[in-house]
Amino acid sequence: MEEVDSGRVASAAGDEKLNQIFNTIRTSKTPAVINYGASWCRVCSQVLPAYFQLSKKFPKLSFFYADIDECPETTQHIRYTPTFHFYRDGERVDEMFGAGEERLHDRLWLHS
Repeated sequence: MEEVDSGRVASAAGDEKLNQIFNTIRTSKTPAVINYGASWCRVCSQVLPAYFQLSKKFPKLSFFYADIDECPETTQHIRYTPTFHFYRDGERVDEMFGAGEERLHDRLWLHS
């Protein structure tokens, strides 16, 4: 498998880590985005390198990735992969379903 530069993206390896990320988002008030994906999801795999690259273009945003299979308790509400949740002032303000590098770029720009 080729090495991918993960940019400024922090991964949640497990429910406990994802809960820590939620807590960080709530308390830091920094605009943030969480990409919910799965290792078996072809579309997720296609958009992930773009997500990593975009994390470098939007330094005011905090970027996170959560694999729904590694975080089964905290991602029960995720019905479609990839799903992107956008946060401002500790609150979820937007979500986007599916991929599309240009759509994702525009949504990140809107929230940064």
